[in-house]
Amino acid sequence: MLSSESLTISSNRTLVSPGGVFELGFFKPSGRSRWYLGIWYKKVPRRTYAWVANRDNPLPNCSGTLKISGNNLVLLVIAELLPNGNFVMRYSNNNNSSGFLWQSFDFPTDTLLPDMKLGYDLKTGRNRFLTSWRSYDDPSSGNTTYKLDIRRGLPEFILINQRVEIQRSGPWNGIEFSGIPEVQGLNYMVYNYTENNKEIAYSFHMTNQSIHSRLTVSDYTLNRFTWIPPSQGWSLFWALPTDVCDSLYLCGSYSYCDLTTSPNCNCIRGFVPKNTQQWDLKDGSQGCVRRTRLSGSGDGFLRLNNMKLPDTKTATVDRTIDVKKCEERCLSDCNCTSFAIADVRNGGLGCVFWTGELVEIRKYAVGGQDLYVRLNAADLG
Repeated sequence: MLSSESLTISSNRTLVSPGGVFELGFFKPSGRSRWYLGIWYKKVPRRTYAWVANRDNPLPNCSGTLKISGNNLVLLVIAELLPNGNFVMRYSNNNNSSGFLWQSFDFPTDTLLPDMKLGYDLKTGRNRFLTSWRSYDDPSSGNTTYKLDIRRGLPEFILINQRVEIQRSGPWNGIEFSGIPEVQGLNYMVYNYTENNKEIAYSFHMTNQSIHSRLTVSDYTLNRFTWIPPSQGWSLFWALPTDVCDSLYLCGSYSYCDLTTSPNCNCIRGFVPKNTQQWDLKDGSQGCVRRTRLSGSGDGFLRLNNMKLPDTKTATVDRTIDVKKCEERCLSDCNCTSFAIADVRNGGLGCVFWTGELVEIRKYAVGGQDLYVRLNAADLG
């Protein structure tokens, strides 16, 4: 689409991406009089929207027009819908993604598409996050968001509804976020996480272009949908929160949630319930307290496996330290209460250290990570 062309609601004209997966145009939700500019999957029988340009500023009637304004006679501005669903504006002589003048991938609505980045662009200060639709037929901004929180000791993605945190991803460990049930080893999808001085961002890539997948946030949930033609629609691959143990702070400090136990909350070994009366009523929200105070250099560590790591609000990370030195480093700090390996690939590198109370931990049947909790030697047995 050149700067001399335009799309109008009345003409019913659309832009179709090369390969025919995505389509851009104006649409009007059923039963509503307002018009929106959006991108949707062209070949899925039930229309599925991936992006809405004017979700909070709908057009009141059918007089809408999409037009590129530009009077530069030397450099021609082009708008195009790329095969991956990214609507971009660029100069005609520059196909490089780093030279895009503007792209829809920088302004997500409720859906993360393959190769789209979720998180911070540190150069522009833009935090790219997902926001739910107001309702199934109202694209305006809803109450649930999924965004990266970099104020924690380690960045984590947080599912939030009206400022209340619902679920957190856990920190990236080199392979995955332990709190996101992505399936590792799929032959059609790979996951990427970048943390450097330019960006802190997550994305995923489809290695098999005939299979389609998307992350979509709706009221109180984050969902991964997958569509494998010739099936006629989307299959729900997973949803967050997954179960009762995904509820934030169901179990208080120094306790962990385990679906295989009753009650679900369990004190870490070496700790006892803070309020035994509530604990006996299967309310573990007040958590646990140490049986024996830490002594200092004579303390040791209890290894808990298959864990979702504690909330990283009180965590710090050293990404270069030899993992064999992590225990020694933690013992040298009287405030250090636990540690875990920062990057589990290739035998491990770096360490995450927690000071203060450990909160929001769960145990998985499979997956998760080893967490080393500091105890007085008397409680190690």
